[in-house]
Amino acid sequence: MPNPDNISRGRFAPSPTGPLHFGSLVAALGSYLNVKSKGGQWLLRIEDLDPPREQPGAADLIIRALDRYGFEWDGPVVYQSQRSDLYRNAIDALSRKGLTYYCTCSRKQLSILDTKQQNKLFYPGLCRGQTDPIEDSSIRLHTHDRPIRFMDQHMGIMSQILQTESGDFVIRRRDGLFAYHLAVVVDDSEQGVTEIVRGADLLEATLPQIHLQQCLGLPTPDYLHLPVAITQAGQKLSKQNLAKSISLDNPVPTLMTALEFLGQDPPSDLTFNEIMAWALNHWCASRIPKIKKIIYKESE
Repeated sequence: MPNPDNISRGRFAPSPTGPLHFGSLVAALGSYLNVKSKGGQWLLRIEDLDPPREQPGAADLIIRALDRYGFEWDGPVVYQSQRSDLYRNAIDALSRKGLTYYCTCSRKQLSILDTKQQNKLFYPGLCRGQTDPIEDSSIRLHTHDRPIRFMDQHMGIMSQILQTESGDFVIRRRDGLFAYHLAVVVDDSEQGVTEIVRGADLLEATLPQIHLQQCLGLPTPDYLHLPVAITQAGQKLSKQNLAKSISLDNPVPTLMTALEFLGQDPPSDLTFNEIMAWALNHWCASRIPKIKKIIYKESE
């Protein structure tokens, strides 16, 4: 979906690992209101690139839930599983520039080497220079020792030297599946996305993605990262942590709670048909709490 007029365009891109839960609803709502409140377009993309983690029927459940909660997306739903040629072309372009190499290192091998920086697994470049294809290998992208910086519209300035703080990262996995960083960068550019509003758990993912954008000669969208809903035990709400699916029977209480979570102050007497219209007219991103995590207690 080209964007020649550079119209404001946002997106929601869930992985179909289960039905929509409250944390995902917050991300959807924040991205929707931020772009729609200024007359822009909101796209829906299903990131179904990891079959082992996907739940059969989850994509349809997510789409149904978004429709039930009053979201209206522009254009058809896009599925990453149907876009492999785009990702292959991007890897070919990076390889022609000499920016990729094949890697046979496993996470287990790296953990034995104790290659960690700030409690995160760090890749020390053991396979750099291996440009000939090797069976059972991933493809990594070269990083450099210059700072990658961006201004998050909510969290402020973020900066990292990828080469020394995280290392070269995978863009195609050993099992042949395309990595998240690659697919999301290619898709956002190809769909003409100008702003990305998502959870703060993806804040650090933005830096390698900007590096990829620069390597591919692609524009960098604006970023706004929202607080992440966590359990009282400090875990992010997710299907892996058994987060409850949002109710489709009565969206009003959950929608109101999501707006309050984002720092908005909706009148308590709004009906379902009034909530989204009120939210679009009164959306104020500066009211979003300036913290990365907020405890959310799920109702029984």
